[in-house]
Amino acid sequence: MKKIGVLYGMENSFPMELVDRINQKRIDDIRGESLLTGAFRMDTPPPYHLIVDRISHDIPFYRAYLKNAVLHGVQVINNPFWWSADDKFFNYALAAKLGVAAPKTVMLPHKDHPPGTTANSMRNLVYPLNWDEVFDYIGFPAFMKPHLGGGWRNVYKVNNPQELWEAYDKTGDLGMVLQESIDFTEYYRCYVIGREQVHVMLYDPRQPHEKRYVQGVDVTTQPLYGRIVQDCLTLCRALGYDMNTVEFAVRDGVPYAIDFLNPAPDADRHSVGEANFEWIVNAMAGLCVERAQSGPAPEGEYHWGRYLAGLQRV
Repeated sequence: MKKIGVLYGMENSFPMELVDRINQKRIDDIRGESLLTGAFRMDTPPPYHLIVDRISHDIPFYRAYLKNAVLHGVQVINNPFWWSADDKFFNYALAAKLGVAAPKTVMLPHKDHPPGTTANSMRNLVYPLNWDEVFDYIGFPAFMKPHLGGGWRNVYKVNNPQELWEAYDKTGDLGMVLQESIDFTEYYRCYVIGREQVHVMLYDPRQPHEKRYVQGVDVTTQPLYGRIVQDCLTLCRALGYDMNTVEFAVRDGVPYAIDFLNPAPDADRHSVGEANFEWIVNAMAGLCVERAQSGPAPEGEYHWGRYLAGLQRV
């Protein structure tokens, strides 16, 4: 029996429905279930052929479990090693290298010293920072946001240097990026599953959370649909993510990749809407069964690591 384990936290609708949808396929040697573990040994493989990870970014214990699972040949969606290595600033730089439009972005030093460090730890840092050089490159208005994290936490829109410094003072030891603001006319959020399937959704981040997914619009007829799909595939194939969302803000007919570090994307029925929920559950259930029926996890997958090694196609 090949078991598919779903690892999750506070969310309810997606994990349970995914397990049910896998089991509804009634494939004799495949069963989906909620993952269950206690303390685990380094020399003992978990009892799963494939694991879907929805929570390890918040729980280091689970991240350790998944890395050990990969070591024993278990397939994990998404790969915890790539996820651990990734950050938003690198994503933007990679997008630019791959020819995907991305906003101009600068990585800022920590406002406060990280724990366990002092001013002497920062002796390689230019001080004072050349803020004029940063402002000339980015312009205003701009967005400042953590290079790790999500959910619109600790995100600031700043319209001038004074507002930036006031916001910067609140960031503590977080690593922050400063990014040009894209004054968009359209905005899209896209599910990408298995680095092959793309579901494009019209999205409005200016609305309350429960109203952001715009219903009743056939996005496949939009002029930028083909480019958005291709950019989604380019990014997720490079990043190695089998479950992700990619967000685009459209300015002057150009879709700018705004956010694509979402390996455990929102998939709640009540926020994404019934049609989008059905798509993501069916796509993920199909991917899980397909991967569970395949052999062990492939070795030597480098994804963006191949690009760093000098290969131009990833």
